[in-house]
Amino acid sequence: MLRQSTPRPLRPLYKNGLYSVLGAISFSHLLNDMIQSLILAIYPMFKSEFALTLGQIGLITLTYQITASLLQPLVGLYTDKHPKPYSLPVGMGFTLYGLLLMSLAGNFGTLLIAAALVGCGSSVFHPESSRVARIASGGKHGLAQSLFQVGGNTGSSLGSLLSALIVIPHGQKSITWFSAAALVAMFVLANKRHPATRKGRAGVVQSALPRNKVILSMSVLVFSKYFYLSSITSYFMVTSCSI
Repeated sequence: MLRQSTPRPLRPLYKNGLYSVLGAISFSHLLNDMIQSLILAIYPMFKSEFALTLGQIGLITLTYQITASLLQPLVGLYTDKHPKPYSLPVGMGFTLYGLLLMSLAGNFGTLLIAAALVGCGSSVFHPESSRVARIASGGKHGLAQSLFQVGGNTGSSLGSLLSALIVIPHGQKSITWFSAAALVAMFVLANKRHPATRKGRAGVVQSALPRNKVILSMSVLVFSKYFYLSSITSYFMVTSCSI
């Protein structure tokens, strides 16, 4: 049986500033997911401006999802072994470049590259930020993860709303304005001392379950969740593009 080590709770949180770290991570999660949801919400604009077919819209979605979702486990596997807390602002940098390129794109190929860059930013951000949130929990893992997810879910809802209020009325160039959100996230993440920078492997818990069962369970969970979420989102986007 594998050893199971329980990290020593860090209490009280307000004395060592870990709530500050958790707040920074959750706020950055909000900005990141706001940008991610923005991309999907402006498909109708891309379709009209570039005369794209529904198949090309699907390729943009595929490119984005491959880099934003399927790449995440590889990034997470690497950062679990080699923690890189300062890769968080780097991930937001990918998103920043993707937004700028998307605002200047003049053809379908450039749109694909821009979508891939935004997706790469998400893949770099999520695994490491989730790990930092767990370490910053002080043992309250459920609370920390819930606050982290609240930030992301709030950002996802804001992205669609802001696309309707800003991008659709003002056109492709207005995507540049959202680069300010990426810059703010980079500043917050770069200037926050993360607990993950400490030496040692505190906070790492080994599962008593066999590795193959863990991998199978997580694969089924992630695939089933994002398969229907992506399908529903794509359906609404295609319906909007067809009107």
